[in-house]
Parts: sequence; C-alpha cells; structure tokens
Amino acid sequence: MLSPETLRGYIEAGLDCEALEVSGDGHHFEARIVCKAFEGKRLIDRHQMVYAVLGDRMREEIHALSMKTLTPAEALQAR
Repeated sequence: MLSPETLRGYIEAGLDCEALEVSGDGHHFEARIVCKAFEGKRLIDRHQMVYAVLGDRMREEIHALSMKTLTPAEALQAR
C-alpha cells in the first residue's frame, strides 16, 4: 500500500515545490502543492503537470488524488 510519504517523494522528484503536504489512507490522497512552475497556468494544466510526474502510478498505485495546486503568491493569499 502506498504511503502519503512515498507519494510526496514522487511529487518532489518531479516538481520543484515551494511547499507540499500530502495526506491519505493508502488509496485516496489529498495534496496541497505550491510550485512556481504553476505560475501563468490554468488549473487543468497544473493538474496535468502533477499527473505527468506520477505517470503510470495514477493507474496502478493511486486510486484517487485530490489536489490543491497553488503558486507561491496564491499560497500567501490563502493564509
């Protein structure tokens, strides 16, 4: 079973995150991802960036992933 820490490592390996929080039960996960690379991108494009990093793991290991994808400026405003 996939742990939140392992999923966090997968995301960190592919995206230069300013902040990253991952929680979940081994099948269903939630992630808050703050990344400069999201600047100027639509929500769907941000999610596709994360899906690209995870690749086949989205079909094989991860049943569901709910994401909040933010730029650093958006993360500051959300506080």
